[in-house]
Amino acid sequence: MFKEDFNIPDEYISARLHSLFTKSAKKWYYKMRQDHGKHSWPWWKEQIISKWANDSWRFKMENSFEEAIFNIERDRPMSWFLKQKDRLTALHPDMSETMVHKRILRKCGGDLEHAIRSRCIEPCSTEDYINAMEDITTRTKIGRNWYKSPIDNKTSGKPIVKPNKPQGRLPLKCHKCGSTSHLDNTCPKKTRINEIEIVNDTK
Repeated sequence: MFKEDFNIPDEYISARLHSLFTKSAKKWYYKMRQDHGKHSWPWWKEQIISKWANDSWRFKMENSFEEAIFNIERDRPMSWFLKQKDRLTALHPDMSETMVHKRILRKCGGDLEHAIRSRCIEPCSTEDYINAMEDITTRTKIGRNWYKSPIDNKTSGKPIVKPNKPQGRLPLKCHKCGSTSHLDNTCPKKTRINEIEIVNDTK
């Protein structure tokens, strides 16, 4: 980009690499510089492509993008949006900016995505989307139900009272003789219906 757009010599581009790389990439650059010394920009470009533009790197980058669901409780709209744009641009250099924006908005959740699209009618710049996203997440509650904090899933600390288990069925019982070995209809003792005491009233 620097060479094509600004006609910067290779020496200047190579000298700026230490400020362009960050984190693990900067450590890689210092290690390569220590092992191989100074080289031209075409040499560094070849090393960069060999290091990152491979199947393993693409797989890792695609997974990172797919897992990057916007979390309103944790993510900042500007840094989150730009990071996803960098990932898509690195994976698909020929993808249009409109398609990049659409794919990023799908990671925001239904309500938040709809609210941003309602405010930003294409063609819109990346800055327009970021400004709308920051305004919506700051001034409204839209999108806050998309992510549920693990804290909300915890109990209040009160002991859980388990319901009493129902007692077992009472044992069957013969109501004629009181035995529990059989029922009324199979009782060996016959009902004595004739044993009725008649009390004669004496006058």
